[in-house]
Amino acid sequence: MAFVQCRRFSKYTPIHSFLSLFLPSRSTSTASYVAAKVLKCEYAVRGEIVTQAEKLQEQLKKQPGSLPFDEILYCNIGNPQSLGQHPVTFFREVLALCDHPYLLKRIETRGLFSGDSIERANKILDQIPGRSTGVYSHSQGIKGLRETIASGIEARDGFPTNANDLFLTDGASPGIHMMVQLLLRSEQDGIMCPIPQYPLYSATIALHGGTLVPYYLDEARGWGLEISELQKQLDNARSNGITVRALVVINPGNPTGQILAKENQKQIVEFCYREGLVLLADEVYQENVYVSDKKFHSFKKIARACGYGEKDIALVSFQSVSKGYYGECGRRGGYMEVTGFSTKIREQLYKLASANMCSSNISGQILASLVMNPPKAGDESYEAYSAEKDGILSSLTRRAKILEDAFNSLEGVTCNKAEGSMYLFPRLHLPNKAIEAAALVPTAPDAFYARRLLEATGIVVVPGSGFGQAPGTWHFRGTILPPEDKIPPIVERIRTFHEKFMDEYRD
Repeated sequence: MAFVQCRRFSKYTPIHSFLSLFLPSRSTSTASYVAAKVLKCEYAVRGEIVTQAEKLQEQLKKQPGSLPFDEILYCNIGNPQSLGQHPVTFFREVLALCDHPYLLKRIETRGLFSGDSIERANKILDQIPGRSTGVYSHSQGIKGLRETIASGIEARDGFPTNANDLFLTDGASPGIHMMVQLLLRSEQDGIMCPIPQYPLYSATIALHGGTLVPYYLDEARGWGLEISELQKQLDNARSNGITVRALVVINPGNPTGQILAKENQKQIVEFCYREGLVLLADEVYQENVYVSDKKFHSFKKIARACGYGEKDIALVSFQSVSKGYYGECGRRGGYMEVTGFSTKIREQLYKLASANMCSSNISGQILASLVMNPPKAGDESYEAYSAEKDGILSSLTRRAKILEDAFNSLEGVTCNKAEGSMYLFPRLHLPNKAIEAAALVPTAPDAFYARRLLEATGIVVVPGSGFGQAPGTWHFRGTILPPEDKIPPIVERIRTFHEKFMDEYRD
């Protein structure tokens, strides 16, 4: 028998015992080996439907023509550039120059890059230690970039913003994780979340060992947020021994696409003030507005306009470079603005940010500063930038309307107006036979429908059951992001599938 030296065992240990340290054992190959909080954590946006789609995509590569479609269309996630959206030229020019400062010394660069992108890149590099995007930054992010973002927030809202209130993050998600981790002390602590909700919230709350306290949006009223529903669910949670710490509001809505009215936002701020709740405002879709009768207003702007100062209400606002007209998901840039917390709590939050050495990657920080301070009228890049921005947003507006009308034209499907964000969340009124067929699999009826849709058309959507929904209702979420010229054939594919599905399961 072969032996090896190993500090974990006696001086000489059989080699099979040594190898067992690296090979799966019966104990490590079972779910019981994994932390219960991780097992409880689910994220439907990349769930089993997407896994099946990836298998079908591999099949298409190996066996072209073996399926009734020739491509997989991933409409499950807000990932604009994966579906053909072009990046904004000014943003990419500045990023390229910051990542490769050598270009700034080349004479020919003046002919390849706009003058204002060169000027902006030099200004940004002067704010970064070593003029390099490969460095660690301050735990909250580079001070100069935070100051730029603070100026952008002031311009947007009309109220002062302190750069020290900003934590730059790798997209909004790490900021949300950080705040949930800060707020949840035990399973008896709860966070109120909308239903339907973006599953990041339910997953993060499960991962950090707290309780999700649901409040239901009113589908019949355009996914309205009713204060009476908030009060009902809060009182119910408290009667069950849950200490509710915060309220999550997603505006514009994900997956539901509604935009809150200004008066409704005032009511929400007053509710949080009255009940002593931290207001967690997910505002990552603030640029995605597709209706003329509504506008985005940040919750900070609403709170300050109502006379609530920092000492009155704890408010955290999240923003990301992944959405909007920029759609830079892979850059992982974003920030959270944290106001209304005591110095001692801020110190704990800073400690969490410092645990990662650097709050976010430098390129993401730069992009966040560009998003909040784009070219202005009179700048060399302004006209081209404005044309790109307006072109993307106007196209998204048209796509949202086409898909909304298409869903509402289908038998047994109703879909609320797409006011903002990047999604539609149509309701499926499924025949009983379809619901019974799903039970035999077994799976949720909307997951059954989504899987059949994928297998027939190659279109990937997320079942509504992954977001939460009113009992007895079924939905799916699909993005409005496929290229505009692909929308009509997508609509036709869905229509053909849906008619066959309904005929097959008609009662």
